[in-house]
Amino acid sequence: MHVSMIELKAALRRCFEATGYYVGNYEDAANMILWLEKHGLKGLDELQRALPYIGDDSSKSLSTVIYEDSTSAIIDSNGRSALNCIAASVDLAHAKALENGIATVTVHNCHNRMFILKALTDCGRRGISVAAYWKNGNQTVTEHTAAINAGERYPSYSEAITSLPANAEDKQTMTIVCSSRVDLTSSLQQSKGNRNARYISAEQIRLNKEHSVDFGIDIDETLWAEINRIGEGVLVENSERSRQGAGGR
Repeated sequence: MHVSMIELKAALRRCFEATGYYVGNYEDAANMILWLEKHGLKGLDELQRALPYIGDDSSKSLSTVIYEDSTSAIIDSNGRSALNCIAASVDLAHAKALENGIATVTVHNCHNRMFILKALTDCGRRGISVAAYWKNGNQTVTEHTAAINAGERYPSYSEAITSLPANAEDKQTMTIVCSSRVDLTSSLQQSKGNRNARYISAEQIRLNKEHSVDFGIDIDETLWAEINRIGEGVLVENSERSRQGAGGR
C-alpha cells in the first residue's frame, strides 16, 4: 500500500511512544527509519526485523561509557537497538572531534546499526566529517560502512558479503570516527572472499530522496497494520487520561 511520509512518521512516533521510548527517543527512532526508507535504503525492512524486539529496550540498562579519554570512548549499549541509543554515541564523537580534531567511539552490544545513517548525516551537515563501520551475521558475515564529508548533505554507503568467520568480539559492535580537520571517506576493499558488493554514492542517495518526495512510500500492509496496532496503546492511554481529567473537574 501507499502512504505519505507524514502519515508514516506519525504512525512510527505513536508506535515507539507506546513501547516505552522516552520523549525525544521516539522522535529519533521515527526519523531514523523514515530517513533510510525515503533515501532508498530499506528502512522499513530494517524495522520489520527489529519490531518484535523493540518493546524489550525499556527493560534494559541505559548505555554505559566503559572507557573515555580526550579522543576516544568505548560504550556498552547493553543490547539496546540503535533506534534509541546510537544518536548519543555519534554526538559524543562529534563533541570530541570539535575539541581535539579527531575522535573514535566504539559501540558494543548494539542492534540495528544500519539506523546510524541519519545520525551520521546530521553530523556531516553540522560540519564534521564522519565514517562508521560494522559487521552483521552469525554464519554469513556482511560488512557495512558509511561516511559523509563535512558540510555535505548526503552520505555514501556500501556493503558486501564476506568469507570472514563470525567473531564474538565483533558481534553487535560499531566503530565511529569523526574529524573536524580532514574529510573521511569509506569503502569496502575488493578483498578475497568479498562478494555481492554494493556501493551507493551520495548522489544516488540524493536522487532516491527526490523520488520518495515526489511519489511517497510503499509499505507492506501487514507491517503497516502492526505499526498502527502497537501505536494504539498511546491513543488508549491518552483517552483514559482525558476521561480521568474530565471526571476530576
